[in-house]
Amino acid sequence: MPHHSRDMTTNAAEGLPRRRFTVAELERMTEVGVLEPDERIELIGGDIVVMSPKGLPHEILKAALSIYWTLRLPGDTRFAIATTFRLSADTYLEPDFVFYPKSSGIRGLAAATAKLVVEIADSSLGYDLGRKAALYAGFGITELWVIDAVKLVTHIHRDPAEQGYRSVSVFAPDARLVPQALAGLAVTLGELELH
Repeated sequence: MPHHSRDMTTNAAEGLPRRRFTVAELERMTEVGVLEPDERIELIGGDIVVMSPKGLPHEILKAALSIYWTLRLPGDTRFAIATTFRLSADTYLEPDFVFYPKSSGIRGLAAATAKLVVEIADSSLGYDLGRKAALYAGFGITELWVIDAVKLVTHIHRDPAEQGYRSVSVFAPDARLVPQALAGLAVTLGELELH
């Protein structure tokens, strides 16, 4: 049977030790070709997590928000799309959008400088609302939006604590979503041109 790189996943063997990786090690693995540059993975506490493919609703919404926010971006703010967001030596996530101060730049992007993180989910909704939201809260991300790309329902997480976000509000597609630190980027998902 032929071996394909996409088949290289395993399920963790409970009770058995696993090798922990660092962000630097994964970056080096990509440099030397062990990992493909376009592989959709995240590193959580040293464990490599394979991400599900992005569906069409995800890509349509991401494109629409990219245009919308680019046209309204304050001069002192920047955002990165699907960037490697290094949260610690053994954890990085790849949010769809992360907003940060122009003054710190992308090199200064850290949990403390992130003004807003946005995850767009279709098949990954449960993961984004669960484990990923808990990770963002644990690292002190002040505001996280998880948007259901199919239903255009948004879960806004605020007030992070070690155990998770103390405040999670759910908004329908016709609701005006206003980021706490970036009010000028308010958006109503139901009013976007999605095609």
